[in-house]
Amino acid sequence: MNRVGNEISKVFDNKKALITYLTAGDPSLESSEEFIVVLAKNGADLIEIGIPFSDPIAEGEVIQNAMKRALSKKINLDDVFNMVVRIRKRTDIPLTFMTYLNPLLTYGYDNFFKKCKETGISAIIAPDMPFEEQDEVKEFADKYDITIITLIAPTSNERIENIAKSSKGFIYLISSLGVTGVRTKIATDIGWLVSKIKKVTDIPVAVGFGIASGWQAKEIVKYADGVIIGSAIVKIIAEYKENAAPKLAEYILSIRKEMEI
Repeated sequence: MNRVGNEISKVFDNKKALITYLTAGDPSLESSEEFIVVLAKNGADLIEIGIPFSDPIAEGEVIQNAMKRALSKKINLDDVFNMVVRIRKRTDIPLTFMTYLNPLLTYGYDNFFKKCKETGISAIIAPDMPFEEQDEVKEFADKYDITIITLIAPTSNERIENIAKSSKGFIYLISSLGVTGVRTKIATDIGWLVSKIKKVTDIPVAVGFGIASGWQAKEIVKYADGVIIGSAIVKIIAEYKENAAPKLAEYILSIRKEMEI
């Protein structure tokens, strides 16, 4: 396993992982930088940085609005990479990009993954890139040791085993059909899906989409190796803007505490 793969796997060593998400540039790149450091200091194990994009088809209203706010300030991919460089001077927490294929295609696959390597991005998650279509970018990701995190949905059905067998880093298990967003109830049989994945691979499984409360996280990690929380964090940022850091710290500490009970 390469260095990056090891780096991500260590996130799950001897504990349940808390993975968090925010959109770069919402409300500003300086604020995003500060929020990432705060999340890292208060219990997050890995942070997904959303690259602002005009057509985020997997995102619900909360993250769509965050991306609109970031794009309104003309933030581009080079700005995001420069932010990552500054973050790397303050924390060594593993970072991934949550992105779509179009920004990568526009920037150039080779150039994009080279910059990921240079700045300290461990992996990418691209919801609009089906597992069967990964070959288009995989050679560039492999060239620079960047992991492509694979998503599995409740509707993946007979594809689950094939996807799981070939996954690296961790598997992003989507909890519910539809787009991202806070949900009061997760109706999917997470335990059954995780057990199906675990029959064919020992790669960690983290569950995302809809998880917002401590009790939801606590229930999920009875089966899975980690949880991914995005919209709930973005909602705090939307409400408190540049002053969100103390609220984010309080929120992440509360989730971490529930997961460890």
